[in-house]
Amino acid sequence: MSFKHLEEKHGELILYLQKNGYSSGIISNIRTVIKDIINNADFNGWSAYHEVYRTYEGRGYSKDVLRCKRHCIRVIEHFDNEGVFPDRSRRSYLFESKEYINLPEEYKELLNFYRQHDLDRGKKVSTIYQETANAITFFSTMSDRGCLHLEDITENDVISFFRADVGILIRSCSYKKNIAAVIKAGIEWREDPCRRILSFLPAIRESRKTIQYLTDEEVDRIDEVLQSSESDLSMRDRAIGNLLLHMAIRSCDIAGLLLQSIDWENEAIHIVQRKTEVPLELPLTPVVGNAIFDYIDHERPVSEDPHIFLSEKIPHKSLDNGSIGNVANRIFNAAGIRQNPGDRRGTHIFRHHAASHMLENGVARPVISKILGHTSPDSLEPYLMADFKHLKECALSVEAFPIREEVLPL
Repeated sequence: MSFKHLEEKHGELILYLQKNGYSSGIISNIRTVIKDIINNADFNGWSAYHEVYRTYEGRGYSKDVLRCKRHCIRVIEHFDNEGVFPDRSRRSYLFESKEYINLPEEYKELLNFYRQHDLDRGKKVSTIYQETANAITFFSTMSDRGCLHLEDITENDVISFFRADVGILIRSCSYKKNIAAVIKAGIEWREDPCRRILSFLPAIRESRKTIQYLTDEEVDRIDEVLQSSESDLSMRDRAIGNLLLHMAIRSCDIAGLLLQSIDWENEAIHIVQRKTEVPLELPLTPVVGNAIFDYIDHERPVSEDPHIFLSEKIPHKSLDNGSIGNVANRIFNAAGIRQNPGDRRGTHIFRHHAASHMLENGVARPVISKILGHTSPDSLEPYLMADFKHLKECALSVEAFPIREEVLPL
């Protein structure tokens, strides 16, 4: 690996950090590491970023200094290899842990292919981080069992990763799904061994906790504060709230809405979903359209940024998922609901409400999936748990089972 690209382009990274309000201390630390890499790579024999960090480990730095160096290397590597600038809202995943470094090369190649493959698909960095972490543990375990190549992995090896010798399940369904995501991507890299390993993954039943849902009273209260100009909510927050409540759009897709996404003439919203990359067209209802128009016309900062929703502080940047979540919290606070510790908040509760409400009113499942932008019919399963109207219809009568009088309260 050559650091020639970093030498030529690192000025762009420094300029980005300066323009986006990063502290002078962080910029100075990153500049120092870049200078060290460019000037001393040949002397130290560095050919990869993890080798730079290992050299720092050997210099006797304190834990705090090493943590700072590690962060700088993550930022620089992400920029150099992927052309991606740092984002405070995203969890960096590119730093190669010791567990990764000790993997056989074939496993590393698969993980690297997956990470780039799913980045190109637009998958969230936080999701890639978690899926990569679980896959690293899986392949590390396979390596410890003597499986140094994909072809060496047997069904027994895979089953032993998920179940103890006594048959007790030791890893969850979500853990299996994360590993499967990596191996599925690998089919485009090396089809036969990846398909074979996928067939070995055990069927694990997914368990779900009871999910808090929005009550009718809470929905009425939210709608009231969204439509009231007397509430403490800004026009931007009211527009976002209306999209959440009435359109059930994912937070990432709200953040990604462009001015051109709104077809005012045909009263429609056109988006390409970030999660699935599938186009979605939704009707622009009057209440949502008016809220968005009011924000654009009266409150949106003057900016060349094509995104509809911008931050209120200078520089006016497009919002991210976390910002949409903060808006949701302000809406709950303005409505005076969900104020107790442990109450479910966030943006997904609005999608849950929309799905369960449509189910309760007899809307066909394929129609609901289309409205919510689901690509898999299974994505609707969690919402069925809140369809109490139809769940009650499944209840069995206990009339056929005699109960002693003393069992029932007087």
